[in-house]
Amino acid sequence: MERKKALKIVEEQLTEHRYQHTLGVMETAIELSKRFNADEKKAETAAIFHDYAKFRPKDEMKQIIIDQHMPSDLLIHNTELWHAPVGAYLVKTEVGIEDEEILGAIRYHTSGREKMTLLEKVIFVADYIEPGRHFPGVEEGRELAKQNLDNALIYALRNTIMFLAKKNQAIYPDTLKTFNSLIFEKKGEIKGE
Repeated sequence: MERKKALKIVEEQLTEHRYQHTLGVMETAIELSKRFNADEKKAETAAIFHDYAKFRPKDEMKQIIIDQHMPSDLLIHNTELWHAPVGAYLVKTEVGIEDEEILGAIRYHTSGREKMTLLEKVIFVADYIEPGRHFPGVEEGRELAKQNLDNALIYALRNTIMFLAKKNQAIYPDTLKTFNSLIFEKKGEIKGE
């Protein structure tokens, strides 16, 4: 889908602030794609649509999770996770994007997953470090992303896990699995062997 058309579709779904965030994620995803040899067009599209469902009513998202047999443990964790898998579903059904790589990058941009694809990593990290983000440690994340995508991803996951733990909030199991799998990969270890 052509960028201008995609942005118009997304702009109608988002607040002005979230739309500006989306533009930042798009530019960052394109930059990361060039740096780490990911598909730039797919990264652009996934970035544009990553928050497509962000402002859908919680009741609607909950019903989609149930009706589409998405992981039921989503329902007991923070509702902030919901817009990613629900967004992938809605981007497919409402917008007509059927590319599974793009949909996967949208689906896992909040939780991560074991054995993430390059595109999924690009979108996750781009969402974390885009220029509009301002929080302690974001600059270190940006610096890491200039050198090694996995290191930037581990950093983002670690900070997210620590942030949630400090607030006594439950951590979604897939986020922990993502972190652990990357640590095992880094050490050259394979779980179960």
